[in-house]
Amino acid sequence: MLVDLTVDKFMSKVSGSEPAPGGGSIAALNGAIAAALTAMVAGLTIGKKNYAEHEELMERVRGLALIQQGEFLQNVDRDAEAYYQVFACYKMPKATDEEKELRSKAIQEATRYAALVPMQVARNAFELMTIINDVARYGNKNAVTDACVAMMSARTAVLGALMNVRINLGSLDDKPFAEQLFDEADMLELNACKMEQELMDTVKQQLGV
Repeated sequence: MLVDLTVDKFMSKVSGSEPAPGGGSIAALNGAIAAALTAMVAGLTIGKKNYAEHEELMERVRGLALIQQGEFLQNVDRDAEAYYQVFACYKMPKATDEEKELRSKAIQEATRYAALVPMQVARNAFELMTIINDVARYGNKNAVTDACVAMMSARTAVLGALMNVRINLGSLDDKPFAEQLFDEADMLELNACKMEQELMDTVKQQLGV
């Protein structure tokens, strides 16, 4: 599994000549990094006297962030596997009409799955962004810039995953399904960018920079 590799070996995989792991896996990895940072900031808040009133919130946030971290890491591998499933379908035989029909159906099913994997990454990353807002607002102020990096990483996860959603949707014959996901992707991107910018503006104002 990709997530079992050392950082150095994973980077070698990404920079190699194979098409996967690619942007979709990296988007999921950004989500995992964002979740890990969120858990860290919450952990730095828990047990601190000055933040006692937010103890319960931070404990809940930390638990959610760690769960999401695990899910994002699973999607690092899922995205690469989804790509290779599509690739395998294109190599299916197509000598007869029956083989062509089976191949076409398999390609469509695999491509649909290849769109749904990054879509779930984008949804999860956007959900994480709302959690990061709580951490940045109520968490340890000494770690507020870590919360900002978490927000930026989560936004990258959303936007990167959505790019992979869109490229796969363009190959689907099920146009109503594709249109529905295109609309959702546009809304997620708009809201993710807005949420990130609002936090950046607030924190810069607090820091006086």
